[in-house]
Amino acid sequence: MSSVVLLPYAPSSVAVARQRLSTDLQDSGVYTTAIDDAVLVVSELLSNALRHAHPLPSGMVRVAWLRSDDHIEVAVSDGGAATEPRAGRPTLSSLGGRGLGIVEYVAESWGVRHDGDTTTVWAILPAPNGASVNGQVAALKEAG
Repeated sequence: MSSVVLLPYAPSSVAVARQRLSTDLQDSGVYTTAIDDAVLVVSELLSNALRHAHPLPSGMVRVAWLRSDDHIEVAVSDGGAATEPRAGRPTLSSLGGRGLGIVEYVAESWGVRHDGDTTTVWAILPAPNGASVNGQVAALKEAG
């Protein structure tokens, strides 16, 4: 399963991306907590793009996800920024700067790709489907 969505360079696009990703993952049987994590990561990546980067030449941002086996890669592409995306270490009183730290904590890995004037920030998360997780729990109960 994979999807690519072009969205307006606007805060309202975060909710659209969250809903589309959530629906796709639910339809493919991904475990609920994995969906929540993926939606959180997409929210953070897209919010960062809208706050710190420029839109693509089309005036849009691109949000993509690819599910394979028990993982999902989510990616947000924009027109780049003056600085490289990196996880910050904000103070307790800081009003922002936690987004990529959250991504770093939730994802197995994340990074930045550059292709011409396009910057893509991606993250890979575990995304087991509910049936495989429930089967593992049942097997553990039988073994115990």
